[in-house]
Amino acid sequence: MTSMVILQSTNMLGTLVPMVLIMIVFYFFMIRPQVKKAKDHKKLIEELKKGDKIVTTAGIHGKIVDLNETTFLIEVEGGTKIRFDKSAVSLDATKAVAPKIDTAKA
Repeated sequence: MTSMVILQSTNMLGTLVPMVLIMIVFYFFMIRPQVKKAKDHKKLIEELKKGDKIVTTAGIHGKIVDLNETTFLIEVEGGTKIRFDKSAVSLDATKAVAPKIDTAKA
């Protein structure tokens, strides 16, 4: 009888360990990067101000001319102004990394 109990607990442990390992891997490869990306996006949105050039998730390029708590008013080429939700901003083009020119080789 005791050998049967030991066998069952070993079998349960053998099933439980891989499940825990799968959850740990899932956390580090799926959940944690998404949380970090959301924090970075929130920080980006908070740092934007009038005059910054942005790119929306729809690919529209423009300059912020007005903002409030939930939206940006951006001016696109031709002077057209469009209001977007803050969550629609995907890139701050003002701070985008420009290619560096190596003056030492010239």
